[in-house]
Amino acid sequence: MSELVARTGRHQQRYEGGRRLVAGYRVNNDETSADKHKKLVEVLMINSQSGPGLLFPKGGWENDETVEEAAAREAIEEAGVRGDIVHLLGFYDFKSKTHQDACCPEGMCRAAVFALHVNEELTSWPEQSTRQRTWLTVPEAASQCRYQWMQEALLTGFSDWHDKWSRGGGGTNCDPA
Repeated sequence: MSELVARTGRHQQRYEGGRRLVAGYRVNNDETSADKHKKLVEVLMINSQSGPGLLFPKGGWENDETVEEAAAREAIEEAGVRGDIVHLLGFYDFKSKTHQDACCPEGMCRAAVFALHVNEELTSWPEQSTRQRTWLTVPEAASQCRYQWMQEALLTGFSDWHDKWSRGGGGTNCDPA
């Protein structure tokens, strides 16, 4: 059993313009490949509890935390990983069929998605009984994404940033350069 506890309920969640605000990480791990000159980039995905396909760890952004803190909390709760924020990949709008409420009757959400460099995989985490984490290459992750908006975040936001970063450009610590 995990010592960590997942937050539940929606009474502290943030909304803006009829959308529930969500934060999440598209987490990555750079490992040196066999040729020692290239970095192998892997992304961490988790299973969906409501159907096939894989997801990024994500969840509601609450009133008592920054968007970065919310995303870090979700990475711990859902995927059991800790790390350092590397870059804000962008904001992605989507419709949630399961999260319609009085503050968000249409179920519209806006997700702030970050790249996170994982430096610790926990052996115990709050949702380990219902979530499985899987490390995949970028093409594998793209082919297994459950939702189009997550595939877009992976193929555009993450890939664009990673290309700039690997050439010596691109920002860190949420610098959108």
